[in-house]
Order: sequence, then structure tokens, then C-alpha cells
Amino acid sequence: MADDLLFVLSSPGSVPLAEFNDWYDSEHVPARLATPGFGAIARYRACDGLVPEWLGTYEITPGLLATPAYRAVVENGSAREKSIAAAVAVQDRRVYSLLSDSGPAAVSGAAPVLMAVSMSVPAAAEDDMTAWYDEEHIPMLLAVPGWRRCRRFTLRSGDAPRFLSLHEIESQAAFDEPAYKAAVTTPWRNRVVESATEREKRVFDLYKSYR
Repeated sequence: MADDLLFVLSSPGSVPLAEFNDWYDSEHVPARLATPGFGAIARYRACDGLVPEWLGTYEITPGLLATPAYRAVVENGSAREKSIAAAVAVQDRRVYSLLSDSGPAAVSGAAPVLMAVSMSVPAAAEDDMTAWYDEEHIPMLLAVPGWRRCRRFTLRSGDAPRFLSLHEIESQAAFDEPAYKAAVTTPWRNRVVESATEREKRVFDLYKSYR
């Protein structure tokens, strides 16, 4: 099982979008799918009006990015790959380890909508945050029509808040459901969020999945 997640936010910058997408689809992703240790890969585009506007998610085996096989993929990239990688305006790379995975076992494949919420809280508040997720927040979200899956991760490398919750959703209509509004307005939720020292929330639509 691929327990780690490579999470890459990017903006094409001066690279034409058509070329950026063609490189990603025809060179970047195939080279990684051919490398042992890579699982499902998906690309998402922001629907929240924020930047960076592109997100790539890669399921990877722990330690993969330090292996000779992966280093060879990077070092042997084409001239176009190296040129585009140098020209993109933003490339925010983060690696996470899985903490929990909740949702119907029968659901598979990339979700149409992805919500990523990352947060850091003081050490003294971490147990309260974990209990809130496990005992209240995730059960309430999974009761929302269209909510498919919730995964929680902890940051291994990158410049980002320490914890990530990744929510897979059928459509943005879920955000209008009374059950969702109830899940994000409880006193416990408010206490946890108010304790946060860092918090990011992003919403993306699926652009393409590769495995």
C-alpha cells in the first residue's frame, strides 16, 4: 500500500498552459508511473480562485523520493522537462505520511472534487484536534451526501502546516448541504480552528487521473 503522499502545488508562470499540460501528461506523469513505488496520480485545478492553481497528488511508498530509481527519473528528464521545471512560477512540494483513512471501502478512483485543509496547532492542542477529527468531524462529514473519503496526514517534508486533511467529494453541491454546514459550525470545531497557528484551505476540481 502507498502510505505516503507527494502533494505538489504549481503555477505555469511563463510556460504556455497547453505546453505545461502536454509536458505533464506526456512526459512527467508517464515517467513516474513507470517507476516502482508510484501509485495513483491525479491532477486538479483550483476552483476557489486562489493560487497556485494546479495541484498534483502522487501516492508513493515511504522513502521513494530518496531512492536511486527516483533520482534517476529526475536526473534523466528531457531538456523540455528541465526547462519547464525551471520556468514554472511556483512549485510547492510537500511529502506527507498517512495517519488515517476513512470512508466507504467500495469507493475508488480520483474524486471529482478535492478539499485540502492543512493546519498546525500547539503541541498541547494536538490530542484535542485528533479526537475532534476521529470522534466528531470525520463522522459528520462522511454523513454529508456526496462525501466519499477523508484522509489525514502529517508533514514529512516541505514548508506547510503540520497536518493535512484531504477530503474527496462527488461535487461542490456537498458544501450547500445542511449536514456540511453543521459539521463546520460545532463548538468543538471552532475551538480547534481557533487554536491553529497556521491554517490553509483549498478546493480543486479534477483535471485528470492517471491510474
